[in-house]
Formats: sequence, structure tokens, C-alpha cells
Amino acid sequence: MSSPPAAPESGAGRLARSIALPGALLLTLSAITPASSVFVILPGALKLAGSGALLSMLAAMLVGIGMALVYAELSSAYPHTGGEYVFVARTLGGLPGFMVLGLTVVGAVLSPAVLALGAGQFLALLWPGLSAVPMACVIIAGATLLGVLNIKANAWLTGAFLGLELVALVALAVLGLLYPARPLAELLLQPVALLDGQLHPATASTIGAATALALFAYNGYGGAVYFGEEMREPGARVARTILWALAVGVVTQIVPVTAVLIGAPDLASLLAAESPFNQFILSRGGTALDTAISAGVAIAMINAAIVLMLTNARLLFSTGRDRAWSRGLNRALTRVHPTLQSPWVATVIAGGVSLAPCFLDLDVLLIFTGTSLVAIYAGTCVAAIAGRRNGVTGHAVYRMPWYPLAPAACLVALAYVGYTNWLDPQIGRPSLLVNVYVMGAAAGYYFAVVRRRGRWIVRGPDA
Repeated sequence: MSSPPAAPESGAGRLARSIALPGALLLTLSAITPASSVFVILPGALKLAGSGALLSMLAAMLVGIGMALVYAELSSAYPHTGGEYVFVARTLGGLPGFMVLGLTVVGAVLSPAVLALGAGQFLALLWPGLSAVPMACVIIAGATLLGVLNIKANAWLTGAFLGLELVALVALAVLGLLYPARPLAELLLQPVALLDGQLHPATASTIGAATALALFAYNGYGGAVYFGEEMREPGARVARTILWALAVGVVTQIVPVTAVLIGAPDLASLLAAESPFNQFILSRGGTALDTAISAGVAIAMINAAIVLMLTNARLLFSTGRDRAWSRGLNRALTRVHPTLQSPWVATVIAGGVSLAPCFLDLDVLLIFTGTSLVAIYAGTCVAAIAGRRNGVTGHAVYRMPWYPLAPAACLVALAYVGYTNWLDPQIGRPSLLVNVYVMGAAAGYYFAVVRRRGRWIVRGPDA
């Protein structure tokens, strides 16, 4: 006979429901951080697939729509701060859920460092002499302090920063569309990539590999579920937040990238540039505009680091409530500040553990985080199918249309993205192997520590 659910750890707190859809949407869009995706992530897609990166972005958009529908249904069923690991544990069981927890926790530790280092590099370009690593540490420390504040205050603060980064993207799009050099049809029907300094037709494999980067660029819309326990009437609102966030995130990235590809006078020169979008701005708008937009990108990364600290703290809060760690650590992670109504100890811990990765090389961080999204998305798709079959998501307020098309099609697309990453010996294949090791380590910890206490129970805010 399975053991009954244990009582919550003493001292565990509850998060206050204080935000509505607009506040949750501002936080979620800030997590997507369209400006930093365009300037930091998508240049990698241009290097892989050239102008075929536009097809990669469109393919990733289709996968994103399917994944947003999956997230919307699962989030309306379980609007809990634990996010993906809660979905998987509730529908598939403790072991798969804990393996996904391992991936999300590792990503939660490393992702703020990726953004902070990127922001530090942009700030170093604006103010020569600044070192990216110390600046990244300052950014994470600042994001941690802000993360302790009330969630409503953070929603409006990050919303103001989001407005600045959207202005930068609008400026980039206008620069590209003012003086078109090639038609849109050429980009879609005759995509080219740079190889040995010459333009050649982009291949299906390079477009597929670039799709993984585009998926990562759009990622963040599912983060709305981490604020589910602080939303009023979360079941329907979380689902709507996810769908709106994906729509805005896709438009604000595809439009400026398409505009630059249309307006670039010399496509080969653009694709060969280390920072293609900055080079385009310099050639069309001059140094002052490039400096202003680069400042906007740095603000976007800082903004995303703040939101990541908020989501990571809530993830750790959930793991403490679900008794994933030692008794003392579980109690600490579930402390809620009596005035600010934030999981303040979890926030401080999340910021502290994210400082160490700032001293690692950015390529190493990308190996650890690059393809974890593929595995997490795949687990979420399987959870959606299992939840429908065994009925545990039958109480969901939102039900995705055309089931099971979305999760099934996404699983096929994710398998192809995983295959194309396996063909990349530099980043893709090592990243896939690292994620297998992380899941294996999580499974080992589950059997050696968690399972020995009895059946692992994923609780919720009403436990």
C-alpha cells in the first residue's frame, strides 16, 4: 500500500494572489526577452542557416504554437510554481517528474549566468574597460535583491524595461524596411548560407539545426505557470497569458530579423559579421543609434535576469514544498516574507547559486543548457497525452483544440531537432549527452534519497 501524503514542512508559507493577466503577461514577455533573443541568440541561427534562419524561425513558430497549446492546458490544470516537473510528475509519475526537475533546476542555476554574461559583454562594448564577469555578478546580485520585492512591483518594473527593448526592436525593423534590397519571396524560396566566404543554398540540416536556436529564442511563454499561485483566477488566466506571450514574442522577433535580411545591402557581409545586427545598425543608422540600441539590449538582458530570478525562486519554493531536499533546506525554501509576500529565502539561494557559473566560459554554459529545452518540451508533450488518457488533467479549465495534433506534431519536430543537434559535434551532441547525464543523476538521487522516504508526493498550494 502506498504511503499517504505527508504533511507540509513546518514553517511553509503560501504565496499571495496579487496579480492579474496584464501583470503576468509583462513578466512572461520579459522572460522571453525579444531584444536579447534577436541580438544574442538569433545571430547563431544566421551563422548556421544564413537567410534560411527565417524558415527556421517560422518552423519554430509552428512548434511554439503547439507547445503553447500544450502548456496552456497543463497550466490550467496545475497552475503551480513547479511548472514542468509538476506536469510530468502528476501525469507520468514520480521518477519521470524528478528527472525533469533535475533538468529544470540545472537550467535555473545556469540560465541567469548566460543572460548576465551577455549583458556584461554588451555593457563592455558601451563602456570599454568594464569586465564582463564582475558585471555579470553585479547584475545577478541586483536581480536577486529586486526579486525579493513584491511580485506586483516587479511586474511593473520589468514592464517598463520591456517597453525600452521593444522600442529598440521597432527601430531595427524600420531601418531594414526603409531601403529594401531583396524581396521576401527570395528569402523564403531561395535561402542561402555562408560557406567558406561564399553564399550557397542553405541545406535542410542547417535549417533544422537553426530551428533549435529559434525555439530557445521564443522560449519563456511557458514561464507564466511559475506565477500561477500569485494570479487571481489562475486556471483560465494562465492559459491566456501563455498564448498571448507566444504571439507577441514571435512577432517582435520575426519582424525585425526579416526586415534586416530584406534591407541588408550585402547579405554575405551581414552573415560574416560577428554581430550582424549591430553591423547593420552601424551601416544604416550610425554609431549613436547603435549605442542606444545596444543599451536597450543590455537592459533587456538585465530585465530577463530579474524575471529568471523570480521564476527560479518559485521553482525552488515548489521543490521545498514537495520535500525534494533535506528537511532544513525544505523549510528554508518555503519561507515567505510576511510583508513582501515573496519566497525570499528561495530567491536569495537562487541568486547565490547562479553567481558561480558566471566564472565559466559561455560556450560551456551553452553546452549545459543548449538542448535541455528539447527534453523538457518532449516530457511536457508526453504529459499532455498521458493526462488526457488517464484523466488526471480532466479538470483543466482550458482544453487545447485538435487534440492530439499539437503534442504529437511537436514530438516529431523535437525528435528532428534532437537529431540535427546530434550531428553537431561542437555544441549539439555534447549538450544532448550532458542532459542524459543530468537526468541519470536526478534518477539516482530519486532512488537513493527521495524514494527511500516513501512515495514522493507532488503537492500544490492547497496541500
